[in-house]
This record gives sequence, C-alpha cells and structure tokens, in this order.
Amino acid sequence: MTLSRYSDNPKRKLDDNGVDNNILHKMKRHEVDADHTSPSQQPFNPWRSDENSPQNRSFSDESALVMLYTSPLEANKSCGESSIKLFLNSCLALPEEQQGCCLPVVLEFCRLLRRVCPHNSLYGSCRNTLGSLLETVQELVDKSGIEFTSLHYRLLTVGEEILPCLSELADLMEQQLYEDNLGPSLYDVQKFSSFWRPLRYAIDFQLSSLIPFALPLRSTVLEAEVGRICQIFGRLLTTMHICMLRIESSLGGRGVANTEAVALKWGQYLNILKIVNSMSELYQGGKEKVVRFINSRKVPFCALILKFVKRGDDHGWISEYREATTFECRRHLAMMLFPDGKEDYSEMHEMLIDRSQVLKESYVYISQASPAGLHGALFMEFKNEEATGPGVLREWFHLVCQEIFSPGGTLFLRSADDFRRFSPNPASKVEPLHLDYFKFAGRVIALALMHKVQVGVLFDRVFYLQLTNQKISLEDIKDTDRVIYNSCKQILEMDPVFFDSNAGLGLNFVLETEELGKRETKELIKDGKSTAVDSKNREEYVKLLISERFVTSVSELVEKFSEGFSDILSVPIQSFFRHLDQEDFDGMLRGGENQISVDDWKAHTEYNGFKETDRQIDWFWKILRKMTEEERRSVLFFWTSNKFIPLEGFRGLSSKLYIYRLHEANDRLPTSHTCFYRLCLPKYPTMGLMEQRLRFITQDHVSSSFGKW
Repeated sequence: MTLSRYSDNPKRKLDDNGVDNNILHKMKRHEVDADHTSPSQQPFNPWRSDENSPQNRSFSDESALVMLYTSPLEANKSCGESSIKLFLNSCLALPEEQQGCCLPVVLEFCRLLRRVCPHNSLYGSCRNTLGSLLETVQELVDKSGIEFTSLHYRLLTVGEEILPCLSELADLMEQQLYEDNLGPSLYDVQKFSSFWRPLRYAIDFQLSSLIPFALPLRSTVLEAEVGRICQIFGRLLTTMHICMLRIESSLGGRGVANTEAVALKWGQYLNILKIVNSMSELYQGGKEKVVRFINSRKVPFCALILKFVKRGDDHGWISEYREATTFECRRHLAMMLFPDGKEDYSEMHEMLIDRSQVLKESYVYISQASPAGLHGALFMEFKNEEATGPGVLREWFHLVCQEIFSPGGTLFLRSADDFRRFSPNPASKVEPLHLDYFKFAGRVIALALMHKVQVGVLFDRVFYLQLTNQKISLEDIKDTDRVIYNSCKQILEMDPVFFDSNAGLGLNFVLETEELGKRETKELIKDGKSTAVDSKNREEYVKLLISERFVTSVSELVEKFSEGFSDILSVPIQSFFRHLDQEDFDGMLRGGENQISVDDWKAHTEYNGFKETDRQIDWFWKILRKMTEEERRSVLFFWTSNKFIPLEGFRGLSSKLYIYRLHEANDRLPTSHTCFYRLCLPKYPTMGLMEQRLRFITQDHVSSSFGKW
C-alpha cells in the first residue's frame, strides 16, 4: 500500500496531523489483540513476559513515528522517516555491548512497518538494522561463552518479529538463485544468517527435547512457526539442487580440475548450504535429504570448496560430508586453518644453519621464535653456501626431519612393521630437553605442512589417534607393537576354563617395561602386583595395559608435540584433524605412495634451449626409466629439493619442471636452480656420458648440496 493511494482515496479519514485514522485503528487493534491473546494461542514469543515491551504499551512512541511516516503530508512523512533512520543509525553507532538494548524498539519498528509498508525501503533498512543487532548480540554470546540466560531469551526472540524477516530474505535469495544473473549477494546472505543463528539458538534452548521434530506437531502454537522454517528449508534445498546442476554443466567433462569454470557469482552457495544444513538438523529425515543431495552432486560441491573456501571461513560443517569430498578438498580445508604465510621480507624469520649441526641449530632458531614470528616467510641459508630461497628451505625441512625421526635418535620409535611410521619414544626422557624437543618437532611438522613440503615421514595409528584425541583400541596397536597386540589377542580369545585353570598364565595387573637396559614394573591398579588376571577381569586388564603403555606413558610427549603444532595453526589442533583421516594426513606428510611415474614427470616438464625431439632429451628420459626408485628420488631432490611428490602427482607441485640447456663444457656435471624447479644440462655428446653424470648426482652427499639458487 503506497502513500499515493492513501492520499487519493476519498474514504480515508485523516486527523488534524494528517494521520490516517484507519491505520491508527488497525495498529491499536493489533496491539490490543496481541495483549489479550490466550496463552495457548500466543505465538512462540518470550517478549510476552516483559511488561515493559512495546507490545504491552497501549500506544508507543514507535507507533507514533510510523504513523507520521505513513501520513500523506510530506512534512509529517519526512519527519517520521528521518527520526526512524536517525534512531537506526544511532543503534549501530553504540558500543557492541550496548546494542542489544536497542533490540526491543527496532523489533517494534519492524513489526509496525511490515504491517503498513512491507515493500518500502525504510522497512528494508529497519530489517537490516535488526539483523545487524541480532548478529552483534549473538557474537557476544558466542565469545563470552555464557549460558543462554533469560536476558538472551528475550533479546533473541522467536516468532512474529524474526521469522517473517527470515522468510522475506529467503524469498529474495531464492529469486536471486533462480535468476543467476549476479547470484546472491554477500550482504543478503549475511543478513539471512544473522536472523537464522539466533532463531536456531532460541529453538535449541526452548525445544531441545523435541529436536528433531516430526511434522506435523501436536502443538498448534509451534506448528506454524516450525512448519514455516521447514518450508524455507525445502524450498532452498530444491533451489540449490538446480544451482548445483548449473555448476556441474559448466564444469564439463573435466570435473573438479576445471575450477576456473566456477563463476564468482556462485561464491555464496556454500554459505547458503551451511544454513540449509543447520535447518535440516531440526527435522526428522532432514539430514538424510541433505546427505543424499550432496552425495549426488559431489563434483560441483568439491569445486565450490576448492574455489571459495578461504582462510577465516567457518566451514566445519563440511566435515560431516567427508564421503562427498576428494582428498584435494579435505587438504584444502585443513590448509586454510594455517596462517596466510605472506612473504613479508621485512619480518621474515631468518636462519643460518651449519649442515653438521642441523638438529641442534634448527632447534635454537625454531624454539626461540614466537609463534607469530613463524607465521610469515622463512629465510633459510646454510653456512658457507651461497644458495638461498624456497629450494633451500625445502632441503632444510628434509634434513631436519631426517634428524628428528632418525632411528638412532631418542625422540621417536620406528614401527616394526612399517619403517616409514613413527611414534613417540617413552624412553626419550634420557634427553634432558626432550619435552622441548617434542614441542620443536610439532612446530617443524606444522611448518612443513604450511609450506607444502612433503617430508617423507608418517605417524603410526596410535600417534595419529592421540593427536586427534580419540580412544585407542586393541586393533589400533597392531602395527605399533605386534608383540603386545598378539599377547593381548591371545589372552582375550583363550578358552575361559583353560585360562582360569592355568591361573591366568601367571599374569597380574602390572606392566613390565625395559628402557635403555633397565626393567621397570608399573602397577595398573592399586595392589596390582597381588591381583591376578582371570577370565572375568582380563578385558579390564588388556584395556588398562593398552592405556598405560600407549597413552599414559607418552601423554606428556604428545601434549608437547600438539602444543608446538598448534603454535603454527590459527586454531586448536583438533580443528585441523576434523577434516582429515589418517590416509589424508599421510598424503600431506609424505605425498603419494606409488612409485614415481616417469610418464607423469615428463608430461609436466618443459624445455629451454632444448627441444623435446632432441636426442639429449630422449636419452634423459630413457636413463630415468633405467634408474631405481631411490635414484629417481635423488634426481628429483637435486632438481627441486622435493624427494616426495604430492598425492595427485606432479600436477600438485607449485610449478612445472624445466630442463635448461647449459652452454658450457659438454662433459660437466648438471646444475640445478631448485627454487625454480630448473635442471641445467650440457649438450652431452653420448648417452653413456649423460648417464654417468646423472648417476653421480644421485649420491646423497651430492644431491643434497649441489643445487644453486
């Protein structure tokens, strides 16, 4: 209903101030009806208990200003509009902790303006201000960690004030999604979220015992509101299905690899899906609908993650749909939890390391740095060497991890069944600074991940579970300590009668260990030495044995490692592992499990000074195919300072590789510029000479120190 229609209608009755009496009567009647509604018929609205709320006043200041705004007299209209806008702007100018005090008035403005001019820009401004206030109050609640008190119960009101706003914004977003011209704006999606979050918070607080709801509800009071949210959920889910089909079509046959085809106008799709996911949790069968939807659209879902998830985003909900994501997506989500690592050369952390003292000097440089000091660029240089840059940094990561996880060291134990895997060594306490070294190790591993360097070491199952704060079962220790695993398995599976007749094999509730030639006995319970194991308590014995040997004995070491790892993250370590399973973490630490593919290597190599058809290039690839796997890795390390490639192969490296023509003596050794992935070869006259020179650089003492910047 527009203002021109008010003034043109001869049946309108205006008072002396030019106010439409019909509207005045309508407003007053609405307020009286609201006050006299029976409790069973009242909307789900905690304001009703507040006798100072605008609804309980017979005639409010808000009503007067709205009536001025709806007056056909321009002076009155202008006065009402400017007064309302002034108040709205003043609300947002207040300190955050005081903005909640404005909520009752803004809520009333929204209720009145929606009734008389729902499509007017002033109502839109009022609704946006309400959303901003609700968002501020909700963030204060989240930050403070305080309980949802009666105060918040009043402020974060559910029902006729907030739900219509949510519905209106849902209509707007649905229209934007269908039209697909510009896509939903960040502002509109944020406002939609600002209304949904407190609404969901209040529903959880008041109706947690009924969630998930089974519609239709028995309560007629709740059914309308909960039902309306369910309708919004269904409409948005249907619309997003159309949108995901649109993305899938644009990607074509290349799938996720074609993320450049994902248009920027689709940037808010994940945020909308996040809200849809939250809504689905309210209804029986809602979650299953979202699971089916996302699993049916894995390709566009992954493309959105890779294209639009940025640092600082809250996309923890995506971990619920791990089956619909690829390794690249899960790695991307985890990597976004690291700081940006911008190369600010004025604040970079500089290290000058003696190769003969790699572990000792690296420990000093990394341990003494503040976490913030390690979040930026790292400048690495070896003493008496000119080479610097990313290639030298990658080499340093490789060398220092070799020292940290050395089988001859005291910090970590190598798995008996898989020499690549390591776990904390309970006997590391012989080193006085062992706890500090575990914190240092956590920092180094996190820094390697942040700089996307595959260091070639893996953690065993038990160590991984400890880092992710998960319980350890008998099957989990299988690859860590096969002797204890087999013994415990035998104890549990032995015939009870035979077990008891043999006096529990003479076992008591103790754990015997040997560290550095010294045997120790640890009681698993009080008076464990005198408590025999029998068929009734053997499960408890095995449980306590595993807990003492694999949890308690190394808990302090794991805690220090986690502390160091968290120093580099911008979130707690558990948030990092929320997105990853052990196989994913293995892929980030070591890279691909398969042997290096020479064909893949060749496909990602370009030439400068040589042509692909030159005989020297043909010889080079033939020689690589003749080499062992370790020799190939040595050539790759000499070339790039990477001994391990990403899980997706050479395309996962930060750059293509290059072979450059070296215009010097044709019998000299190759050189490399590891920072630029550049291998420099002379124009060797024979294949035999080239092979001799290439095999020379595969020797460890050469491949790790022959590169140039």
